[in-house]
Amino acid sequence: MSARTPIKKQEQEATDVRSKVFGKITIDVSMTILLMLLMAFELIGRAAHEWIGMGMFVLFIIHHILNRNWSKNLFGGKYTPFRVLQTAVAILVLIFMLGSVISSILISREVFAFMPISGGRAFGRMLHMICAYWGFVMLALHLGVHWNMIIGIARKKCTEPSRARRMVLRVLGVGIAGYGMYAFVHRGFPEYMFLRTQFVFFDFDEPIFLFFLNYLAIMGLFIWIGYYLTRLSHLRHN
Repeated sequence: MSARTPIKKQEQEATDVRSKVFGKITIDVSMTILLMLLMAFELIGRAAHEWIGMGMFVLFIIHHILNRNWSKNLFGGKYTPFRVLQTAVAILVLIFMLGSVISSILISREVFAFMPISGGRAFGRMLHMICAYWGFVMLALHLGVHWNMIIGIARKKCTEPSRARRMVLRVLGVGIAGYGMYAFVHRGFPEYMFLRTQFVFFDFDEPIFLFFLNYLAIMGLFIWIGYYLTRLSHLRHN
């Protein structure tokens, strides 16, 4: 009995770890889906946009609760190049997320309509645009910084390593990043991020799948950048 007890304990610990990882991935995937919907503001309507935004913020809070150990150790230990990158991206995500929430309160006509707020809509609209597009980029970078975790899970599912598969995935990654760069410029991200314009253009005649395809490609671009920045930071540390 005593010989089996440690084994059962180890199995339970392994199950708990898998459950936590699955929970984190589920939250991250859900946030990614909601983020894509939020970027389609005019295509889904104001009311849906505001309630989806609230759902996104709730998931963001849950994400931080699940990763609270990282926050607790923020001021402890040595800062390697990778840790500097990871922390900088996480802080920027937090800043733009809070900016999105604050600005959404100022311009809300649904969720926060009960609040006695008058004025500040013009400022709130500009702040919301900046935070929405910078936040999209930073969340994609954040995914890229942690993309090794996704790769690790995928490797466990593959029984044998394959050089051909690695090459195909690398070429696919470059292709997605290349198209993402085109979509990034074509969709006006630089204009929105740096307030060169105060209005977001939506083509209502465009098939919605093409809209999401372009935004997925832009997300893929910054995931790709985040992943290779992570690899570069590890090389500099070694």
